Amino acid sequence: MIGRIARVHVPRELIGGLEHRTIAVVAYDAAWPDRYEQQRLRIAEALGPRAHRIDHIGSTAVPGLAAKPIVDIDVSVEDPEDEPSFVPALEAAGYALRVREPNHRMLRSPALDVHVHVCAAGSDWERRHLLFRDWLRVSEADRDRYAATKRALASRQWPTMNDYAEAKSAVIADVMRRAEQWAVETAWPPAVTPADGPCARSARRCAPPGSG
Repeated sequence: MIGRIARVHVPRELIGGLEHRTIAVVAYDAAWPDRYEQQRLRIAEALGPRAHRIDHIGSTAVPGLAAKPIVDIDVSVEDPEDEPSFVPALEAAGYALRVREPNHRMLRSPALDVHVHVCAAGSDWERRHLLFRDWLRVSEADRDRYAATKRALASRQWPTMNDYAEAKSAVIADVMRRAEQWAVETAWPPAVTPADGPCARSARRCAPPGSG
């Protein structure tokens, strides 16, 4: 995921407790979209119509952007607080619940190289992460600035990955201001058309503008 999009402090439960993990930011890998697609198919099969949409988010979803080699996936459901409606199915598909916080859950793969974020369909969480991704796909200046920030922070030692993510908050907030302006100027995202509906309902990826 592209850090903590905003400085919003909410109760967070880390299943398994705090972990120390090495932060490695690497050059963009053209294989990341294929890894996402493999995971998307697994998630879509596990959840069926319970997944309103499935999207590749985070830095690995932005061509040319340096990133931690972790594929972040957003799964939008009716109610992320209703864990029985999606957690057992995702656990059966091989993911383990790691983060529980209001209106957001995160599960991950055994290899810790895939993070599955579950949020509410049409929520602010969904919108902010898709907008941040799409803006970085079109803004070379902010893409380069964000990459430089991540590389600089990754060179330091952090108690946890959450501390590293929090350190990016100021830069993310500044980038989001320009992203929001772009969203107004371009009427992002477009209105949903009837042709988009079946795509979303079948959990296939319905991408906003600039996501190709």
